[in-house]
Amino acid sequence: MQAGSGSAAGQRRGGSIWPQAAGRFPPADRILSTILTRQAAQYRDRTLFVFGETRWSFAETASIAAASAGRLTRAGIRAGDRVALMCSNRPEFLEIYLGCAWMGAVTVPINTALRGIQLSHILRNSTPKLLAIEACFMPAIETLESDVAPPDLVWTIGEDGALPGSTSPLPALGEAAPPAPVRPDDTVAILYTSGTTGPSKGVCCPQAQMFWWGVYSARALGIVEGDVLFTTLPLFHTNALNAFYQALLNGCTYVLEPKFSASGFWAAARRHQATVGYLLGAMAVMLLAQPPSANDTAHFVRVALGGGVPGQFHGPFLERFGVPLLDGYGSTETNFVFAGTIPSDRPGTMGYLAEGVEACIAGPDDEPLPDGEAGELLLRAGELLAFATGYFEMPDKTAEAWRNRWFHTGDRVVRDADGHYRFVDRMKDSIRRRGENVSSWEVEQVLLKHPAIAACAIYPLPSELGEDEVAAAIQLEAGHALEPIDVVRHCEGKMAYFAVPRFVRIVSEMPLTENGKIRKVALREAGRTPDTWDRDAAGYEPRR
Repeated sequence: MQAGSGSAAGQRRGGSIWPQAAGRFPPADRILSTILTRQAAQYRDRTLFVFGETRWSFAETASIAAASAGRLTRAGIRAGDRVALMCSNRPEFLEIYLGCAWMGAVTVPINTALRGIQLSHILRNSTPKLLAIEACFMPAIETLESDVAPPDLVWTIGEDGALPGSTSPLPALGEAAPPAPVRPDDTVAILYTSGTTGPSKGVCCPQAQMFWWGVYSARALGIVEGDVLFTTLPLFHTNALNAFYQALLNGCTYVLEPKFSASGFWAAARRHQATVGYLLGAMAVMLLAQPPSANDTAHFVRVALGGGVPGQFHGPFLERFGVPLLDGYGSTETNFVFAGTIPSDRPGTMGYLAEGVEACIAGPDDEPLPDGEAGELLLRAGELLAFATGYFEMPDKTAEAWRNRWFHTGDRVVRDADGHYRFVDRMKDSIRRRGENVSSWEVEQVLLKHPAIAACAIYPLPSELGEDEVAAAIQLEAGHALEPIDVVRHCEGKMAYFAVPRFVRIVSEMPLTENGKIRKVALREAGRTPDTWDRDAAGYEPRR
């Protein structure tokens, strides 16, 4: 049995930056406006943010945050109001996020791929007062369920400007607003994470949690002042958003690219003289699949985040590109709570517990289990407000996840005797595909609306890239016929493209438990059966 706070990873890398950060920003100061104002005074003209031709210094970023807050205030947004933001990687995303954080409003970033039931749920649950949406994503609004409508105030982002209806173009920045009296425990963002037996849950991230994301992540990566942090990950997820805090807290430059390109990643890293990179899961595998080049090591990157990259790819990645991949583990509800050594001593695992965090491997009744035995990973923050505060407007789900003073991750994990942690599998019914969480429940709800489908089950099957692919088992209504490709076409436009099943299996009956529930474990264990249709093998690409 064990339940303790770990510092093995920090000790292995020698030195920790978090005491200095904690000292410079005592608990009351762990809010965006104070952090940004203080860092702007220290670093002034040093470049903080780069996107294409856009460059903001530390001082300019503080001014932009204040002006963005003024723009929101003039539009009638007040502290505590939710501002939904459906936008790809571009400066306007950060403008709006920083403005909300400055004046106490709550940003609700929305995955730009969401459609139909998923998008409807987020708007229904968060009840935003303003929707800021990139013009190219306006067609997603047409997929909303009949009982859901966008808020009265809609700003469109992009060169297309205002669109027909009640929308207006994003107003220009104007008069700045003074920092609002924001508290560290005030929610700065609601980030939706996929549901398991129900709809997605909105994770309430307090201002101070984002501070700790910056501290924990920078510590794990060994970030130092002057580093250039290079990410292609989407801002609507925790990873890219907290990388901004890493740069802000440590006097670094944050370089944001529009999206990941396997063929262009290293050229962009060279162009920006990046020193730290951010990769997840299959991205590293895709880079290795590119044709070898004499420029493979012609860059300045000394380390890259490699969470979810299968262990067998760490060695080849280091040998070819000269970059060690950092193992780690975190969640939107918690933080960067596990990190490996650099390079990893056991590639493809979780690493060691971060300093300032407690962990317990527990059995069904939350009883601690001994080292070497798999159980559910429970986590508890030792630092004030380092974790999320709950799920928005879901008190029952909050109480269930944070019961007995521990956050229940739903992940089955093993702790080795030396304090090293290994992920085994998910206890929850969710799927991780290409860095995106897929709610099987939400996909199943869409499938069950097809008149020919009597029952269905969504489950993961392994891909060639070492991650999950979405598989669907379909049982038809008596007297109905349906081809696998029709199942995929039914899903298109009603959900995120990454949630559309790749594998479809038409079955005569579902494997059931004694209580009549579908035994998804039996479907997973069966794997790719002869009657499993593969969308990729058929050459069919679903619409985005």
